[in-house]
Amino acid sequence: MIPLDRKFAASELGDVDETGTFTGYASVFGAVDLGQEVVAAGAFTKSLAERGAAGIRMLFQHNPDEPIGHWLSVEEDAHGLKVRGRISTEVARGREVLALMQAGGLDGLSIGFKTVRAKTDAATGVRHIFEADLWEISIVTFPMLPEARVAAVKAAPALPTVRDFERWLVRDAGLTRRQARTVITKGFAALDRGREAASGTGAKDGIVLAHTIRRAADLLTLKTKE
Repeated sequence: MIPLDRKFAASELGDVDETGTFTGYASVFGAVDLGQEVVAAGAFTKSLAERGAAGIRMLFQHNPDEPIGHWLSVEEDAHGLKVRGRISTEVARGREVLALMQAGGLDGLSIGFKTVRAKTDAATGVRHIFEADLWEISIVTFPMLPEARVAAVKAAPALPTVRDFERWLVRDAGLTRRQARTVITKGFAALDRGREAASGTGAKDGIVLAHTIRRAADLLTLKTKE
């Protein structure tokens, strides 16, 4: 792959829904990044007109061997480079990336481009990019531009995140954090077997606990629909 310039943006990531669709800003106009570069408004106009969203790749950590989805729309507005994309859950890496985005472990966007026209300010040392040929946009761990983050990763209406479920298991079902994690990773049956082995009387407690967990799950489902 031809060497590209990169600008990392702590992207204003929006909601990521159950299909893997999300929104965000891959670049913010007028913001100086950690590499002392700033993109001018309209820098991507020509490139977008020539390539369109379909011609821009979605990668993981700028690795050309790891395409993880596709861009539904890439457009400039007054704020920056606004994107809407969809993670491909049909591939393993896509499922991993989506899970991390929904858990808050990944929220950075970074652009890979070829500089067409730029000028460095002699007084400040800041490089102003006036025109760029955009090739790819990656989901990354550490973006260089703090302002550019995934705006939102929409949670499925009736499907809470692991973190939400764990919180409800502790608060509403009365489980310890360790027990909650056991339920999440191995299921209720594993927890019940462990309790029975430890106390010799797990059946009755298990029924009560199962009822409480179901009640907590129902409450959480109602909350996500609000």
